[in-house]
Amino acid sequence: MTKTAERRPLRERAAVPPPPQPPRPAGQRRRRLAEQARAYAFLLGGLICFALFSWYPAIRAVVIAFQKYTPGQSPQWVGTANFTHVLHDPEFADAWRNTLVFTGLALLIGFAVPFVLALVLNELRHARAFFRVAVYLPVMIPPVVSALLWKWFYDPGAGLANEALRTLHLPTSNWTNGADTALVSLVLVATWANLGGTVLIYLAALQSIPGELYEAAELDGASLLQRVRHVTVPQTRFVILMLMLLQIIATMQVFTEPFVITGGGPENATVTVLYLIYKYAFLYNDFGGACALSVMLLVLLGLFSALYLRLTRSGSGQEDSQ
Repeated sequence: MTKTAERRPLRERAAVPPPPQPPRPAGQRRRRLAEQARAYAFLLGGLICFALFSWYPAIRAVVIAFQKYTPGQSPQWVGTANFTHVLHDPEFADAWRNTLVFTGLALLIGFAVPFVLALVLNELRHARAFFRVAVYLPVMIPPVVSALLWKWFYDPGAGLANEALRTLHLPTSNWTNGADTALVSLVLVATWANLGGTVLIYLAALQSIPGELYEAAELDGASLLQRVRHVTVPQTRFVILMLMLLQIIATMQVFTEPFVITGGGPENATVTVLYLIYKYAFLYNDFGGACALSVMLLVLLGLFSALYLRLTRSGSGQEDSQ
């Protein structure tokens, strides 16, 4: 009996609900609703722009991909006929092969060069600001202007590239006029044009590495390459992976360089998926086929984008836990 009597107050105390929270004043609720309304009002302009110039064209392209669409005529529903027509186009395989080769070469060249430049700039002690501006300068040049400059640079006759080779008594090259060298030449253009932003991101990642790690590696007798391998790369692997995925997404949408410099030639050696979409829409007047190709590219890039978002969230979660 005594034990039951002793336990009863504990049970009664545990069963007592927490005291209710005092209700918020009506004026405070109204102020909070007004602040939220103002915030959504400021967001409304951006949402309208996204809806008109991004979401609506994407949805419209998916619809047209299943239609026979000719400007000035009513569209006709054709199902998957546009996809079948595009898949049997001889240029389809060339465009995808060129795009994948371009992406692979861009990763091979455009991934290593910015990282090495960032390592060099991070070790500089003098004129660091000047070299950072010099590296970032190509990003500030409009893409079409940059492509035109490189088109003159690659000119097989009086171009600066072959003139430099002649001065050094080296054999010249056809550059963008040769089917075997055109795609590599465009990769060099794209790497040069987008180098600056990638280098600055790598620099920010390198400067966030604690100096104690390098000091400990030096005390252990690690060489420069060993410090890069065992300290720099592990500490920046998340940034490296993110930039790699972003580069894949960007290079698979290459259009300016083939359009301005080579026009898809020679012998379709530089026809990319985006350039083929342009040809379907504005040269063949086949908007259904162009939208079908766009949907294929959209699905592939959507997979890479989903992987990028997933890795970004997991990486931010790991940083928060640390």
